[in-house]
Amino acid sequence: MILRHLSILNYKNIAQAELDLSPGINCLIGQNGEGKTNLLDAIYFLSMCKSSTTNIDSACVRHGQEFMVLQGLYEREDGRPEEIYCGLKAGQKKVFRRSKKAYKRLAEHIGLVPVVVVSPADSELISGGSEERRRFLDIVISQCEPLYLEALMRYNKALQQRNALLKMEDAEPDPEVLSLWEEAMAKEGEFIFQRRAEYVERLIPTFQRYYSTISQGAEQVGLNYVSHAQRGPLLEVIQRDRQRDRAVGYSLHGIHKDELEMTLAGYPIKREGSQGQNKSYVVALKLSQFDFLRRTGSNTTPILLLDDIFDKLDATRVEQIVRLVSGEDFGQIFISDTNRDHLDQILHLVPGEHRLFHVQGGTFSL
Repeated sequence: MILRHLSILNYKNIAQAELDLSPGINCLIGQNGEGKTNLLDAIYFLSMCKSSTTNIDSACVRHGQEFMVLQGLYEREDGRPEEIYCGLKAGQKKVFRRSKKAYKRLAEHIGLVPVVVVSPADSELISGGSEERRRFLDIVISQCEPLYLEALMRYNKALQQRNALLKMEDAEPDPEVLSLWEEAMAKEGEFIFQRRAEYVERLIPTFQRYYSTISQGAEQVGLNYVSHAQRGPLLEVIQRDRQRDRAVGYSLHGIHKDELEMTLAGYPIKREGSQGQNKSYVVALKLSQFDFLRRTGSNTTPILLLDDIFDKLDATRVEQIVRLVSGEDFGQIFISDTNRDHLDQILHLVPGEHRLFHVQGGTFSL
């Protein structure tokens, strides 16, 4: 999928922008805080129906304004056009339209325009809690399998309802009602577990290959998926400690506790990795995520968003990443950086079409 034209109105610090884009590489050069990341986030929003930096939609509306509008004109691999519109007014639900027809459910849109973003915030994949790593799994699987997103939503609803019953203070929860929500958690949870396990198994060899290329074979990395669903039938696992759950007021077992263990030379990378190794690890993860989406889902090449990815990397690793994303496996790429040398290095290696935008105060110029 190629984004040919992007229209932005009142998105974060961008008052208004109309950008004709290259089907190859689009570079954004400017100092921090000028709007580079906000433009990449607008592209992400059009794909995922949400920001990559906040869960609060109203925070995406420019200060002092009552609404924001995003519109993307895309071109599919077969040349057919796609028009995606997003509008958000204060106090109202956001609206997404595909070719002027509104979606009944936003989940129907996820996966149409697959996207992968690599940003400084990805450091949380290593340093943050397990919810960050589950989110990493959920974002990519949801883009290639709509049933997964629906199951995840049903699981989270059942979990929320069970937790509400566990927190009751004035009376004991009805055991039959509790069992109904536990059965829903187990049914959806088993499906989610299987999809996560299959994804991680497919991801590992590609991830290790990318990391080996970036590090020039200097280190060995690993991934290990851990889930309560591996302990036996999930319903039994959830119900096993019901009394303990009642005591603490929330569900201690289920796929909402899944973990993705990340290792360097067999040890937790959170403890062992340098800043450069951590950054290399995350970039390799995201590039393998890109490869997975390219081969599955809507069978279209995702849009790749690279936000300030060269920070904390030595020249050798930067060069290897540049060579990787310059390959024929990648389609349309957006790269932001404060360092013009990095961008010139990329453009020197890539013979195809490109555009370079200067960004200042939320405005864009060639």
